[in-house]
Parts: sequence; structure tokens; C-alpha cells
Amino acid sequence: MERYVLVVDDEKEIRDAIEIYLKNEGVTVLKAKDGIEALEILHEHEVHLIILDIMMPRLDGIAATYKIREQKNIPIIMLSAKSEDTDKILGLQVGADDYITKPFNPMELVARVKSQLRRYVTLGTFEGVNKVIDLNGLTLDPASKLVTAHGEIVKLTPIEYKIVELLMTNAGRVFSIDEIYERVWKEPNYNAENTVAVHIRKIREKIEIDSKNPRYLKVVWGIGYKMEK
Repeated sequence: MERYVLVVDDEKEIRDAIEIYLKNEGVTVLKAKDGIEALEILHEHEVHLIILDIMMPRLDGIAATYKIREQKNIPIIMLSAKSEDTDKILGLQVGADDYITKPFNPMELVARVKSQLRRYVTLGTFEGVNKVIDLNGLTLDPASKLVTAHGEIVKLTPIEYKIVELLMTNAGRVFSIDEIYERVWKEPNYNAENTVAVHIRKIREKIEIDSKNPRYLKVVWGIGYKMEK
């Protein structure tokens, strides 16, 4: 299967460098210099993953992610400078799946791209999960990869879906933050606490009637999270 990655950065040198690294892995690279150009490319081409810089002219990475998530659930890896920690968290909140800090190690970027592509292409392949799971109004259908809450389809990013799937297929079991990160991201712990917490908060906003008093996704203080049976 041919894989297409869209690289969005206002610096041509960075776009070209990432293209070289990914081409060596057999990935076809599309390039855009800002968010507006990226949206145009997404409208015209099939894309399996986006590498998206935060600071760009015309339409920045945060705004672009928000618009992309209105239509598509493809993985998004954000690029950010070390001074942009607040923007990184905001990026995860609006729907990014991962981020990497500039200047980045090319091998780390390639590894993260390959990991996200693997999850996206084989989304929802936890062993032994074939039937619809219903937790009193919250349902997950592994065959169609659909989650519904109170009868409405919930639009989840690929990472959010994997977290929900992990917790729902093991309802009642408490998972530590590190375990969630390693089971879902399938890589060593990189700033797991903040990353997992942001995704949990976004999931609650989508599945709970009152995200501040969650009915389904519960925190077990000092231990981790679980999906209530």
C-alpha cells in the first residue's frame, strides 16, 4: 500500500529535508508552506498522515488542525520550537496526535511517522474484539470503528479511538498513565502524563454529558483511568 504524508512548514529547507528522510522509507511526500495550502492539498489528494508546523503565516498549525478535524481523522504530528510548550498542549487539545520539538532527530521523526501510519492503517486491531460493546449508552463497534454516546456518533481522532477502545474492551480495569501510553502509542514513555491527560480530557468532552462529572471515563486518583462498567 502506497502511503502519502503531507509535510506542512513555511521553511522550504525543513520540508525538503523531511521529504528525503521519508522517501528513504518508501513514503510519498506532499508539501505545503502553510495551513491554507495544506487544506487545498487535502481536498485534492488522499493523505495518510500530516506533519504540521505550529508557527506559519496565513493559517497556523493550530487553526489548520481545528479545520482538518472538522472533516478528517488522519494522524497529525505537530512540529514546534521548544519555546512553544503552550501551543503544543493546545495542538493536542484541538486534535493533534503527537508532537516533536525542533530541532528534531530525523530518526525519531521517522519512527514516530511509521508508528502513526501503522496505527492508522490497522486501526482497531486489538485481538479478540469483534462484538459491539455497550456500557449503558456508550457503545463501540469494532467492525465499523464507530463510537456512539447517547445515540449520537462521536467523532474521535485515531489516538482517541485507540484509548476508548482499550478502556472499553477492558471496562472496570484501571490503566496507569504509562500503560495507556505504551499500549496506545506503542513506544517508550515520552512525556506520557501531559499527553495522555490532554487526550482523556478531549474524549470526556465528546462522550460525557458533563465532562466535569464523568459517567463513563473515571480517574482513579494516584493510579490512572478506567471505563466504568
